Amino acid sequence: MGWVMAEAGRPGRGLVRAASHRVLGVLGGPRRTRVVLLLASVLALNSADTGTIGAAADQLESDLGISHAQLGLLASVSSGIGALASVPLGVLADRTNRVRLLVVTVALWAVAMVAGGLAPDYWWLLASRLLLGAAVAASGPVVVSLTGDFIPPAERAGILGWILTGEILGAGVGLIVGGEVAAALSWRYAFFLLAVASAGLVVLLWKLLPEPARGGAGWLPAEPTGTEADRGPSRPPAPDRAHAAVAAHHVEPARDRLLSDDPNTWSLARAVRYLLAIPTNRLLIVASSIGYFFFAGLRTFVVVFAIEHFHISQMALGGLVPLIGVTALAGAVLSGRLTDRALARGQTGVRILVPAAGYAVAALLFVPGVWLSSLVAALPLIALAAGALAAANPPLDAARLDIVPGRLWGRAESLRTVLRLTAESLAPASFGWLADALATPAGRAEGTGLRNAFLIMLLPLLANGLILIAARRTYAVDVATASASPGR
Repeated sequence: MGWVMAEAGRPGRGLVRAASHRVLGVLGGPRRTRVVLLLASVLALNSADTGTIGAAADQLESDLGISHAQLGLLASVSSGIGALASVPLGVLADRTNRVRLLVVTVALWAVAMVAGGLAPDYWWLLASRLLLGAAVAASGPVVVSLTGDFIPPAERAGILGWILTGEILGAGVGLIVGGEVAAALSWRYAFFLLAVASAGLVVLLWKLLPEPARGGAGWLPAEPTGTEADRGPSRPPAPDRAHAAVAAHHVEPARDRLLSDDPNTWSLARAVRYLLAIPTNRLLIVASSIGYFFFAGLRTFVVVFAIEHFHISQMALGGLVPLIGVTALAGAVLSGRLTDRALARGQTGVRILVPAAGYAVAALLFVPGVWLSSLVAALPLIALAAGALAAANPPLDAARLDIVPGRLWGRAESLRTVLRLTAESLAPASFGWLADALATPAGRAEGTGLRNAFLIMLLPLLANGLILIAARRTYAVDVATASASPGR
């Protein structure tokens, strides 16, 4: 009672404490919150880097004398090298200490950012992106593998929603902070700022992130927070809802794909053959790669497009980015939580249907958002489209963990990362080349080239909905097969 009276006299502190307890409660307590924040920060760095390239596009093009296509190549080469490096790093994620691997690669990340900031010309900067790409490659397999071993299956989509907000926040920080630093000082200082952030994250990962046991032994149960702490110990993990929903429908596993030996003894070729033999996995990899292809092109050229098409300053755009970012964050967080709840009610295909709807709705909303020349009319459409695009990823990533045996998570993510980063490497250069090709001399200053490029690239995003509808037919069998495999 005394605590309540004291807080009543300090309403500000009481609200802050209540909000912090609410967040801790949603994420499952302090230990889970720390893990979510650290893993989200790793993803944020990658998006912040690409966002900074886009935000500093004008400064880079004028300072280095480069075209849209050459600007796109800066983002493309890091993704291309990352696609190659992700294969051995995915194997390491299944066999070595993942936290130590993450620390080393983020440290290389910081070195690459410093090298980029010191670049005297375009080719030096391009070379620094090669080192950056090799470092970025570890983030996908390691983050997904750690999430699978920290978070019980029943809560993965919801928690992944929070972890994947790192990509959105990072892109926003890159666009706003990176753009402001580049405009006020130089694009070099924007790179140096990211290097400092990377170095700080290295220290936090080393000191605060433990290496979990594999195969479910390291799951972090939800902990009581605030006044809930008086009610008892940590809540045990909820059952695997995907497995339970599939079992309730009496779905039989594919007997020919049940594991009979330890996948850690397999060659990489055998692991890849097994992973590609999972029908749902093939479709989810394709859909995810297409989604990231569009997102990579969007975050690289969105600043240049907005300035040219809507005739606003970069400072004014910085004030509008948070609106789009908040909508995207809401989409990612809500889709994860809602799909977990729907799965608990026995709706087996929800982790496939939500991403299918997200991609289709995003494409349909982006069309008028990109076409309209009035910012007032276009902004709400673009914000809602960003929210729908972000909503696709948490359930999609949770579905991929559902259908793959746990001892193959790292290699499964590295396989997806190869195709995802290949798509991301092609996207900026493709968007830039297409924009240059479609721009007319009279319309170049109006951003017509980029506008038409965005509209054309929306077609594959719309096709993702159909791809995922096909995945719904195989998802239940693949969940049953992964659940029945030893060491799940």
